[in-house]
Amino acid sequence: MKHDPEVSREMEQSLTNMLKDELRLVKKKLRKNSSADLALLEAKRMTSQYQKEAEKCDSGMDSCEAAGEKAEKVVGEQRKLPAIWELRAREREWREGIIRSQVNQNFE
Repeated sequence: MKHDPEVSREMEQSLTNMLKDELRLVKKKLRKNSSADLALLEAKRMTSQYQKEAEKCDSGMDSCEAAGEKAEKVVGEQRKLPAIWELRAREREWREGIIRSQVNQNFE
């Protein structure tokens, strides 16, 4: 068998074309994977951001609840004060009518 330069050139050309096609497919696949990787990174970043916002919200809710409980306690204590003063006054035999009549007599 003789070496035919035309056949060799066609085979080389065919092999070159096949390698070019394979290279093109590999590049396309890499670009597709790269896009997927970027999308995944963006999704992870957004997830992290939402998680931080949720933690801030939870923290704010805890602070708000604590402030509400503290305010309820203060209001409860403030509501007790008039009852305590009235009890003390009654222990000292204070009566609203007696005090008023004495005040009115002093002005007459």
